[in-house]
Amino acid sequence: MNSNIIRCGRAVLHVTDLERSKEFYEALGFIVTELDSESVFLRGLEEHNHHSLLLKKREKPVLEVMSYKVYSDEDLDKLANYFENEGTKVRWLEKGTQHALGRSFRIQDPQGLPVEFYAEMDSVDRLLQRYDLYKGAKVQRIDHFNCAVTNVQENYDYYINNLGFACSEYTVDDQEQIWAAWLHRKPSVHDVAFMNGVGPRLHHIGFWLKDPMSLIDGCDVLASMGYAKNIERGPGRHGLSNAFFLYLRDPDGHRIELYNGDYLTSDPDFKPIKWDLNDPLRQTFWGHEAPDSWFDEASIVLDVHTEEPVETGEPKLKKTKPQFMI
Repeated sequence: MNSNIIRCGRAVLHVTDLERSKEFYEALGFIVTELDSESVFLRGLEEHNHHSLLLKKREKPVLEVMSYKVYSDEDLDKLANYFENEGTKVRWLEKGTQHALGRSFRIQDPQGLPVEFYAEMDSVDRLLQRYDLYKGAKVQRIDHFNCAVTNVQENYDYYINNLGFACSEYTVDDQEQIWAAWLHRKPSVHDVAFMNGVGPRLHHIGFWLKDPMSLIDGCDVLASMGYAKNIERGPGRHGLSNAFFLYLRDPDGHRIELYNGDYLTSDPDFKPIKWDLNDPLRQTFWGHEAPDSWFDEASIVLDVHTEEPVETGEPKLKKTKPQFMI
């Protein structure tokens, strides 16, 4: 199917202390587009849409939904019809239901992840050359979602065969079974990655930085504001994706990756890069080993229909020596 999905567009996170979370994300260099007593809408300096991260004040920290932008309203209808015809339950949210967003619909993907599609979002001023507003890590734009699922192969097949995603890199185990996969619609390494693990859960949301030094600047600002302990892993470089990375935990434990350094994947003859699960350079090309929390902890996700937490399960593939995602 030609889904006309353009890219990952936004994520909606529930947080328990809105003011504390706002302070943290502003320290990273996000721009506050708009806020009220229940919500904070954030975006990167490069972004011309109203927001790429929405924080909602709630009792428990969870991922409400991760959203993809499609080309047009007509494409939105075609995609919804496709899901309905194949038996996937669709929940429509009409224009005006969500602030700054046009019509959208939500589904639960085959592995239980909450996914939304939309075509229209209010436009705002791009602040790319407002260098007087650059602070912290000077976050530019949303880049990808990274999710733990119990059956990577199922989502890999579904997103490629049904939604038109392409694979940039993937990891296989000793039996040549897919352990993890990096899939994209925009011409970069990924819009979403699926990893073998306890799931469905959101491992992290990745945001693009203009250069590696911005990542270091972000560390300095966070430490100066008392957030040094929120730095979970990095700086370092992944072998897979070539990303220069830093992983952070926001005040509620949601994981954010600051990200720079991947590559173009738009050529039609581009071939996915295969990694062996036991290759030590796959996860860390250089840098310190990840802490246990990075392997074991991730954000719970909601059911888009019931708005209740989705029950997690154990991964299909097992390994005697733990191997995890990047």
